[in-house]
Amino acid sequence: MGDIGLKFVALLPAIALVLVALFETKRPRRTLRFGRFYRWLTSFVLFVSNRVVIWALAWIVALPAVALWAGNHGLGLFNQIALPFWLEILATFLLLDFAMWLQHLLTHKVPLLWRFHKVHHADPDIDVSTAIRFHPGEIAFSVMWKAGWVVLLGVSAPLFLAFEAWLAANAAFNHGNIDLPRKLDRLLRRLLVTPDMHLVHHSTVKAEQQSNYGFALTLWDRIFRTYRVESQYGRDAQSIGLAELQSSEPTRPAFTLKLPMT
Repeated sequence: MGDIGLKFVALLPAIALVLVALFETKRPRRTLRFGRFYRWLTSFVLFVSNRVVIWALAWIVALPAVALWAGNHGLGLFNQIALPFWLEILATFLLLDFAMWLQHLLTHKVPLLWRFHKVHHADPDIDVSTAIRFHPGEIAFSVMWKAGWVVLLGVSAPLFLAFEAWLAANAAFNHGNIDLPRKLDRLLRRLLVTPDMHLVHHSTVKAEQQSNYGFALTLWDRIFRTYRVESQYGRDAQSIGLAELQSSEPTRPAFTLKLPMT
């Protein structure tokens, strides 16, 4: 991957965030109950906190460095078998996407992980800012989880970086408060998680939170039968967030950072 390609990959998540944010102002899907200011401030504080965590962990486990280390030592599936480059790309994206689907499922099933992941679900509204609303504790777990999969699969550093950018861009899209035409939504769902599909996952109904775990591809939810078309209340009447936190408190940074300890 050349310098131009690496620069584009690095900028892709930011480009996606800006485009979705702009589109939300033109075709909003829902009226936000608590507006943007405090919610976006909270997401920004979490994002900065997460960058600090990733920087601190980089002294121990920097994911691109892990990929290079695995390659130099011949570790992992793709370092043991010779695949055409196009097939290696496809397999890398599919298997890493499965890894993220599985991680997401575990954060709902394992009580300790849920204490951190519920920070993401506590957002009483949902828009593009929700895509970066993750507690630093969850990010630390995610880094270690990804490192394990990078070694297991023997993913190359450039492909890992490309996947990360693609995943982040998809997260920005499917958290967007965007009113997509229903026909387009149905068409995109054949492959990708859409805003209306992911909206179901952010329902206050716990049974609906246990569905639509995909961040990018719909494949794994369909295979493992966790796919749900829409909320039992319909997409227009569905409530968002955690049933026990339907207030403005989760929009504030201090409350949100302390939430896993409560």
